[in-house]
Amino acid sequence: MRNVLVIEDEKDIANLVRMHLQDLPCNVELAFDGQSGLAAAAKKPFDLIVLDLMLPGIDGLEICRRLRSRPPYTPIMMLTAKDSELDRVLGLELGADDYLTKPISIRELVARV
Repeated sequence: MRNVLVIEDEKDIANLVRMHLQDLPCNVELAFDGQSGLAAAAKKPFDLIVLDLMLPGIDGLEICRRLRSRPPYTPIMMLTAKDSELDRVLGLELGADDYLTKPISIRELVARV
């Protein structure tokens, strides 16, 4: 079973993502701000991190930067309301493996996971 960390400050979205990923099946942990998300990512290995960009405390871009600066390599899927081409390119250049914009399609999210 895959272990997935969802770092998302909107609790409704985080819970919706968790519910659908558990159907895959995945073990899903939630973090609702940047600091707790970074701490959770450091505690144990995950198979995937679903990461919002606009988070309280440490933003998603900084979390991505920090995760990419040290092993192990964990795939990162950015999930954000920032939908301009520049935002997508920046997220991918900083090390994200995938980039989805809100409002999200649950079917597309599950397919990409």
